[in-house]
Amino acid sequence: MTTLDSQHSVAVIGAGPAGLFAARELAGAGLNVALINRDVKPGGLAEYGIYPNKYKMKGGLRKQFRQVMAEPGLHYFGNVSVGQEADLSLDDLRQMGFSAVVVTVGAQGTKWLGLPGEELQGVYHAKDLVYHYNQLPPFSQQEYAIGKRVILIGLGNVMLDIAHWAVRTLKVDQVTAVARRGPAEVKFTKKEWMYVAQNLDMDAFETEFSTCVPTLEKVGQDFDKARAFILDPIAKSQEPNSDTKFGFDFLANPSKVVGENGQVTALEVEETTLEPRDGGGTSAVKTGVTRQIPADTVVFCIGDRVDQDFGLPLDKWKEFAKHPRPKFPIDDVSYEAYDPEKDEGVEGIFLAGWAREASSGLVGTARKDGTTGAKAAMSYMETLDGGAADAIANLENKLAALSKPIVRTADWQRLDEIEVTKAEELGQEEFKFASNEDMFAAMEMLAEEA
Repeated sequence: MTTLDSQHSVAVIGAGPAGLFAARELAGAGLNVALINRDVKPGGLAEYGIYPNKYKMKGGLRKQFRQVMAEPGLHYFGNVSVGQEADLSLDDLRQMGFSAVVVTVGAQGTKWLGLPGEELQGVYHAKDLVYHYNQLPPFSQQEYAIGKRVILIGLGNVMLDIAHWAVRTLKVDQVTAVARRGPAEVKFTKKEWMYVAQNLDMDAFETEFSTCVPTLEKVGQDFDKARAFILDPIAKSQEPNSDTKFGFDFLANPSKVVGENGQVTALEVEETTLEPRDGGGTSAVKTGVTRQIPADTVVFCIGDRVDQDFGLPLDKWKEFAKHPRPKFPIDDVSYEAYDPEKDEGVEGIFLAGWAREASSGLVGTARKDGTTGAKAAMSYMETLDGGAADAIANLENKLAALSKPIVRTADWQRLDEIEVTKAEELGQEEFKFASNEDMFAAMEMLAEEA
């Protein structure tokens, strides 16, 4: 492993898997690392995005994260936001003397379709609900009124996470997944499908699928394979614990959320057909035929986006821009932030994890990208004459002026031990405090801030 001048200090923003393993790589090279996290606890989506009952997976990840957090030279700062209107800005970190900044903040923004009626009560984004049932403050403390008829827009694993919650925990009457494409282009995996597959309304599915077959044939998609992908796992899937009916509404492009007295009553969709696209694939083409699907709740499961107020330039897709001609590529991949207007790199700023490229949802992918992004940052630092020895101290001084609790490594370790003990006392697989205030009280931080 490369060992750099220990005078160098690096700030890693975001403590999900990408940020944690970027910090480990940097600290292991002898650098002083400030791991700055918006949340109280590290882990990111590995802590607050994995479905709650996947205890074995989360337990294994937490074990890894504990090892990372114990790394000498790693300084954790939780409950600290970074952005243009936040506790710290990127300019602040530069002025403190950090030799490089590795941005691994993930997708802190949400995507919407901009439909009329998105402001109605009963319209939510999937990420907010995932944070809610995974007990991430402040989402854990907010009320989300979920009705008996739930429409989920999207066909990926996030849609199935929300379906899992609605079917097996809330036990609603009806869940319908709506998408503008057909059954041959679902994005979810069989593994996630098996949690709700036995709740599939078979009669409704056969009717819906038969209407899609001519369209699939027209564009050369294998409808038998598509049908088997959905139906074959059912026999081995999890036994249902509710009478919820799960259904699909394919080739339906959402056009409007319909409401009455401020509450959702339906989702209006425009039917689509598929057309071959130049270069391969298909395009969903609107037909002009509209209809309404009754609903009490509509959830957008269409992905996330970067925080556009974070302070980094965006590309034409409204993602953080990456340098098209990187000076420090790793395997021909750019990890360097870029300013398209100036056509130059953003000096010393590197991107990794979701901040660099939309996530596949796999922790291993984020871990690898964080590690590789750290290596790109180290290549950059090898070109510098030296670093500022007091960058961490400058950060400490800045944070001391904030009127809020700042969570350090020892604080989090104490909180982690308390939550593990609480789970054992209650005979539960895990225990989480549902509010930041409860966590601060457990760490005995409120008194010292008073």
